[in-house]
Amino acid sequence: MRMRRVLLHVVVLLLASFSVPRVAESSVRCKAWLVQSIPTDMPELPRISGVLSTGDVFQWLANNSTRSLDIIAQYWQLLANPKDPRSGDFGYSDSDLLRFGAHIGSLVYKSIDNAANRNVNIRLLSHSGVYPDYTKEPSDLAYGRSNVENVTLLLSKWWGSGIVHAKVWISDGRDVYIGSANNDWKSLTQVKEVGIYLSGCSRIARKIRTYFDNLWRLASLDSSMHTRNVSDQQWLINRTVPCWSHFIPKKERCRSPLPNYIETPNVSPGYPSLSDPEMFSIKIETLPGNHSCPQPQPSYLSFAPPELLFGKHQSDEQGWVDTIKSVVEGGTLRINTMDWLGQSQYTNPKVYWASLSSAVSEVVFAKNAKVKILVAYWGHFIDATDGYLRSLLYSNVLCSSSYVQNTCSGQVEIRYYMVPGFNKTGPAVRNGTKTGNKYPDYTRVNHGKYAVSDVRAHIGTSNLVWDYFFATSGVSFGTYNTKIVLTLQEIFDADWNSPYVVPVQEFKQDH
Repeated sequence: MRMRRVLLHVVVLLLASFSVPRVAESSVRCKAWLVQSIPTDMPELPRISGVLSTGDVFQWLANNSTRSLDIIAQYWQLLANPKDPRSGDFGYSDSDLLRFGAHIGSLVYKSIDNAANRNVNIRLLSHSGVYPDYTKEPSDLAYGRSNVENVTLLLSKWWGSGIVHAKVWISDGRDVYIGSANNDWKSLTQVKEVGIYLSGCSRIARKIRTYFDNLWRLASLDSSMHTRNVSDQQWLINRTVPCWSHFIPKKERCRSPLPNYIETPNVSPGYPSLSDPEMFSIKIETLPGNHSCPQPQPSYLSFAPPELLFGKHQSDEQGWVDTIKSVVEGGTLRINTMDWLGQSQYTNPKVYWASLSSAVSEVVFAKNAKVKILVAYWGHFIDATDGYLRSLLYSNVLCSSSYVQNTCSGQVEIRYYMVPGFNKTGPAVRNGTKTGNKYPDYTRVNHGKYAVSDVRAHIGTSNLVWDYFFATSGVSFGTYNTKIVLTLQEIFDADWNSPYVVPVQEFKQDH
């Protein structure tokens, strides 16, 4: 009898120990905060209550990780390089860097280093092909540590062009950052960035980690064995794609070697839009101001390029188009991007790409929507942008023209966002001579990529150029969560109404 009681006691203890993680997991609510970086020296830009800073969020993700930390980055420069002549930081003094906020990047780097010292399993995935020092930091973090893995991936070997451009952090398979901020100190204090921080959202984190795993697997494969040159009938060019791409006739495709992959009916060349893409019905608590148990509102993930899709997740292009078309009758759509180009940027020959422009014109005509588009104007502005934006403005002429007998009342309004100092960026010294630049290179720019209608928010990592949707890695989070929608509208409106914007029709005015 005594032995039986002892055995029963052991069984009870074992069952209790097994149930603890499940109880703890279920008690964690999915919470969300919008995140942004605001460049220094912008005193007239209002701050939005409840929006977190990117530097703080990156540190929290690393400092709170106990088991795993996965990071996708285009490149790394969390530590300033004022003594490297190849760097855009070259020649700036210690006091300059302090004023610029470069120390925030050092704190983020240290938080990752501390996580590695705690024996957290860390995987770092970034683009290869940028000048060598841009992969030095992840290499240093991995050196001599069995718990830190570092890989680089050159997507141009798989798609003929393109890069690893997603900016994603995943901590302990439950906390996530998705947004526009690079692993660069300048992205924390010298570039306008927008993202979202999801905490305790293990279901969403697992899906994003699947995408990470697909990229990780791609880095270990021989691209020459898994790519084909095809005549792309959707985009009317010859290009390189993975051999499992739907741009290849079905009988000629290979089996995907990725851990997770989507198989959809190929009703047309390429990847058809999903009629019912997967939505998460998850209660997302938004703080501050929402401490009650919220009702579930649909959220979703979208990914690029299409060959990396899995499950029933939609392509990133579809995520953007569907968000544009979600605007209500007579409502307002807001779009924020660094680049807007109705074509490809890096392919030869170029691809004409009207997907987003057509969607905007459609809602202007069909829904009488007001569309506000904010585009960055900075030191590395793409010259062709102005022409494409002006052509989009012609929708206003057609919409209101009595000659073509239209009765729509929609409107497109476009403004350039010029961060102060955008035309004074670059190294402080070049060939031993002071340049007169006031800020490091590749700074003073509005870099966020998002769209928000009256009912739906879409926060991504891709510039609005063809290459970013069909040859470049990107991740977006979208939601109908009312608080997230309203807060993202506030962020946009603060920029839109700031003194740092200029209407496109008044900029580079034709004479």
